[in-house]
Amino acid sequence: MHPYYHPIFFFVDSEVTIIGAGVVGLAIASELSRYYSRVFVIERHDHFGMETSSRNSEVIHSGIYYRPGTLKARLCREGRDMLYRYCRGHDIGYRKCGKLIVATQKNDIDKLKEILATAHKNDVSDARMITAGEAEKMEPHIRTVQNLFFPSSGIVDIHGLMQSLENESVNRGVDFAYGCEVIGLKQDPGNHEYIISILDTDGSSFDFTSRYVINSAGLGAEKIARMAGIEDPQYKTWFWKGEYFALLNGKHKLINRLVYPVPEPNTTGLGIHTTPDLSGRQKLGPNALFLEDGKIDYSVDPTHAKEFYQKASRFLPFLEPGDLAPDQAGIRPKLQRPGDPARDFIIREEEKKGFPGLVNLIGIESPGLTAALSIGNHVRSLLKKYD
Repeated sequence: MHPYYHPIFFFVDSEVTIIGAGVVGLAIASELSRYYSRVFVIERHDHFGMETSSRNSEVIHSGIYYRPGTLKARLCREGRDMLYRYCRGHDIGYRKCGKLIVATQKNDIDKLKEILATAHKNDVSDARMITAGEAEKMEPHIRTVQNLFFPSSGIVDIHGLMQSLENESVNRGVDFAYGCEVIGLKQDPGNHEYIISILDTDGSSFDFTSRYVINSAGLGAEKIARMAGIEDPQYKTWFWKGEYFALLNGKHKLINRLVYPVPEPNTTGLGIHTTPDLSGRQKLGPNALFLEDGKIDYSVDPTHAKEFYQKASRFLPFLEPGDLAPDQAGIRPKLQRPGDPARDFIIREEEKKGFPGLVNLIGIESPGLTAALSIGNHVRSLLKKYD
């Protein structure tokens, strides 16, 4: 049993209930525990971060891809700086290694200029264009014709971050219930609260009440919103799978930074890129596979190594087909299907829909990790009017 699992608390009403213990849910719990005395976190898995949070690139993004004025742009930029400060203050591993976005053909240079213009509009002031020669001094083994360099990008120990946020929350009195699933969520308007039904680890069910409910359920967020009674077509979530392949045969030693291609249209993905980790390993990925049936599938198709090799060898000329091995896969909850324009995060307090005190977080994909601490602050700001 998880050390922070307290079944008895289901008999006690809460002030705030957070559904989901991914990195965003944990960041919200840590922030709200500063202001509220009874905070519960409900997680259907037996540990934090078992879905999207533990199956990503662990990249700290600069905030360069997103349309100016969007939540993604603002929260990523703010969250990036907060995350670096948090890591320094809590002894969490990170490395500000910088990111190169590389053009391998002249036709892509205009796209780099567009990205740079967006970056400047988003106040990413350290972004700059560099020549192929300058890039090759940084990374001698890549092939490019023109590049963007973003010194503020980096990588982080996501497990260490989540563990720290959980510890911080517990120390402030937050109760965690792992292995428990929300099976009912309804409004009790007479008492200005919500009734939450939980399926416990032993198969029994409990009801308790909560003044505020934060739906940070990630892949299950749309389901929770519908459970509460919100049927909004804008909340429709689509699953996209991203696979990763590990670099073998010593090739991981030939790259030190994040190296990205020009991103795919409508940011369905940022392209197959290099991702170092703090242990010295290096992987390529992710791709972007639309899961039309919505089924969760974390397998990696080994036949996709050919596609990875073909795409990555354009800027990694040292790569050979035998240098890749299946690594991991993750699933992103997007608000777009193939061909749809990019969508912003939905982070909304639902008073206008008749659900005061219910905050829905829908479509929290990249840059959710980078923005997590800023998202926690934003959720707090949405609840301030009820203080």
